[in-house]
Amino acid sequence: MSLVTQPSDKPRLAVVFGGRSSEHGVSCLTAREVLAAIDTDRYDVHPVGITRGGDWVQETAQWGELEPGTLPSVRDDLPPFVWESLRDFDAVFPLLHGPWGEDGTVQGLLEMADIRYVGAGVLASAVSMDKPFTKTVFSAAGLPQIPYVTIRPWEWKNDRSRVEDRIRALGLPVFVKPARAGSSSGVQMVEAWDDLDPAIQKARDFDPKVMVESAARGKRELECAVIQQPNGKPIASVVGEITVAEESDHEFYDFEAKYLDGTSLNVVPADIPVTLSERIRTYAVQAFEAVGCEGLARVDFFATDDGLVINEINTMPGFTPYSMFPVLWEASGVPYAELVDRLIQLALQRDTGLR
Repeated sequence: MSLVTQPSDKPRLAVVFGGRSSEHGVSCLTAREVLAAIDTDRYDVHPVGITRGGDWVQETAQWGELEPGTLPSVRDDLPPFVWESLRDFDAVFPLLHGPWGEDGTVQGLLEMADIRYVGAGVLASAVSMDKPFTKTVFSAAGLPQIPYVTIRPWEWKNDRSRVEDRIRALGLPVFVKPARAGSSSGVQMVEAWDDLDPAIQKARDFDPKVMVESAARGKRELECAVIQQPNGKPIASVVGEITVAEESDHEFYDFEAKYLDGTSLNVVPADIPVTLSERIRTYAVQAFEAVGCEGLARVDFFATDDGLVINEINTMPGFTPYSMFPVLWEASGVPYAELVDRLIQLALQRDTGLR
């Protein structure tokens, strides 16, 4: 079933959100904000939802007032949408976070169908979603990082003692993370070795592949946003800092602090020396280029007692009221609606196929 019922002289845009990952609700929040910002006088806009079960439906992204601590969800009782109908559109804006959306899967589908879309391509999306592979690329680019250990599923099953020895060599505390999840889903800080196995098991609930990182001493969480200009050159925003309110129960910037209880704070611009800010902005662009990113990205850093390290790159950052990406560009002179329009225009102008 096609959403396009009559010809339009405006570019036709499908906004796709939801999806099967643990970040489904965050994707829905992002979609609500982006859809409200798109100029419907310029674009013929159609929301397309993917349910938690993977069904495509004709959504509206209108959930009304949400209860505190809850996230919206794509409804499964809506009219179906056949993905081949995306060929009726001039571009797709995939606002999907996490696996089965941000990881190159949907991008591959769009590439196969010769459909223009916002954001990174297949390779950059896949590499950036997989934290250990991202670190491999960053290492090759000469970007400083925190020591880490990757736990592959077969290793955890067949050679657990050797894996644990490698992790213990990192020293305490450590952070245990699903290798291919975002929004801090499943992340835990471990301060005693007796808590390591339960933390790994929790991370494996999100992803059978897990990464364990050293906990940086005295770290400050700093973020920088990147977008491409029409000529393809990436540019960096001002630098922001994320803090968690001291009176909160959160030991670090976890999922609840980000999206549910409002205890995280965005400090933009960050109160840091100009030299550190410029170094971060340079590294952000280098990271963007290292993974072959397109369109947009948010690059995260830690300023530690031992120096600056890069944490990760997010190829489809959130656009929720709590999200740093649009806040950073607002502080850099690009308002929210203009930022969204720039990304759409980049998608409309770029070539399909190999680029």
